[in-house]
Amino acid sequence: MNPKVSVVIPFYNCPYVQQAIQSAINQTYTNVEIIVVDDGSTKHAELLQPYLPYIYVLGKSNGGTASALNHGIRHASGDYVVWLSSDDLLYPDKIRYQVEFMQRENVLASHTNFHYINEHSAVTKLHGGAEPMADVDWLRRFVGGNPVNGCTVMIRKDLFGAVGLFDELLPYTHDLDLWLRILLNGYRFPYLNEPLTAYRWHGGMGSVRHAETIGKEASMVWSRYREPLLQRIAAMGG
Repeated sequence: MNPKVSVVIPFYNCPYVQQAIQSAINQTYTNVEIIVVDDGSTKHAELLQPYLPYIYVLGKSNGGTASALNHGIRHASGDYVVWLSSDDLLYPDKIRYQVEFMQRENVLASHTNFHYINEHSAVTKLHGGAEPMADVDWLRRFVGGNPVNGCTVMIRKDLFGAVGLFDELLPYTHDLDLWLRILLNGYRFPYLNEPLTAYRWHGGMGSVRHAETIGKEASMVWSRYREPLLQRIAAMGG
């Protein structure tokens, strides 16, 4: 079985986008479509030109990452969806290994380990993700934290029909909100302890520039889901 995988790359004024696209093209898994969602960029759009034969480009007015992801997901024709930030990279076996893992585990969502890289694409930290742990211990990590790196996630497109798309009213924590909805609706979200993504940490990234705002927004999301999350942990014997 060789299901189609859609790689959705939200793009807004990012100078690293060519490296992201090339990493998606270089996948050892062949049944892949690459969708770049230009979220109203005012610069660096010319970097897409060499890749136009290999990618789909969707344009839209600027609305933030969640709106760009949702736009890409709605147009995706794949059975699975991968989110790739325009400043991150996929390692060549990412999609092949993760599809095999999800089929083996019979799950609709999964995430993986990753390496940190810098603005020069040099690895600065190996295995930035968590060590494997029991499901209940894993769920506890969501109480006041977000242990899932969004660009390591693969989701069956069907699952969005069950739990909804990213919340576009959450500019920075739409990922945390979706992970909690997946878990609290009873879906498994297992972890493949293989570093299949390179996560770029640099001064221009939103996580750095908007850290205080992100913290406040995350607190709101945690307060929204705290009680059902604690009930779920208790029901699992935690």
